[in-house]
Amino acid sequence: MKEILHKLTSHLTLEREEARNILKKIADGGYNNSQVSSFLTVFMMRMITVQELAGFRDALLDLCLTTDLSESDTIDLCGTGGDGKNTFNISTLSSFVVAGAGGRVAKHGNYGVSSACGSSNIMEYLGYRFTNDKDTLRNQLDKANICFLHAPLFHPAMKSIAPIRKELSVKTFFNLLGPMVNPSSPKNQIIGVWNLETARLYNYIYQQTDKNYTILYSLDGYDEISLTSEFKLISNSEEELLSPEKTGFRLLQPDEISGGKTVEESARIFMNIIEGRGSAAQNSVVIANSGIALRKIYPGKSLNEYFLMAEESLKSGKAYDKLKKLLEL
Repeated sequence: MKEILHKLTSHLTLEREEARNILKKIADGGYNNSQVSSFLTVFMMRMITVQELAGFRDALLDLCLTTDLSESDTIDLCGTGGDGKNTFNISTLSSFVVAGAGGRVAKHGNYGVSSACGSSNIMEYLGYRFTNDKDTLRNQLDKANICFLHAPLFHPAMKSIAPIRKELSVKTFFNLLGPMVNPSSPKNQIIGVWNLETARLYNYIYQQTDKNYTILYSLDGYDEISLTSEFKLISNSEEELLSPEKTGFRLLQPDEISGGKTVEESARIFMNIIEGRGSAAQNSVVIANSGIALRKIYPGKSLNEYFLMAEESLKSGKAYDKLKKLLEL
């Protein structure tokens, strides 16, 4: 690691295969915590390259316990996290809205590292039992249109890194990797990122895959459609710059979509929204993100039609029904 750190602090970068091998050795406990912390810190001080990110992704996929859910033509809605905005759990709520509208969702998630409450914190608090059993996951997809893939069960090699990330409590390149390493490799994907540079990185890498994807970010730094500013959508075939007003929504203030400071508070906000007691601002953010996801799996409609589909799923209780069914299973 000494030589690696010397190379990186000399403003040099890693080749793809080099990055892959280093991360495998980190996962195998080949370096001590101080060395790993130093390694992670380098990438907090400069932008990661396409080759480095691709190599790190390759390593995690090599070490991953995969699960084949391809017969369900699933979609994942997953942000990188680490934007520091402390919103409520928008992508998780949107996942249930998509499921309520008929989509099949293989949601990849983890505990919060740089935020108070990640998607796994919410699901665990609500009583969901994490599993990596393929038959159980398929049954959940068949009966609830959604299953939840708790990252640590599928990436056991990352066990040694989790405490270091928790101690650092800031975003690292592992935030970037999360959406890329869904163990079920869903064909369709919505990826939220926190800046344009990261969006471009993802686009370079995803262009080399056969995924049907949309990368999104809000221009004021949210890794989701926050409706607090204009937002960018980058997909397989086009780029769009949209605004709340152009898509039929009101421009929101950041405090209207803030999340809880504890898991309990976050879960309370989550349940208020999915049970139909959310504020107009909370509902509109969920509907906007869900609508963009529905566009990936039901092509050919207008944006407004997708938003109406999402609104109907949320306000009719269909999204909540999917949550209740998933927890029952």
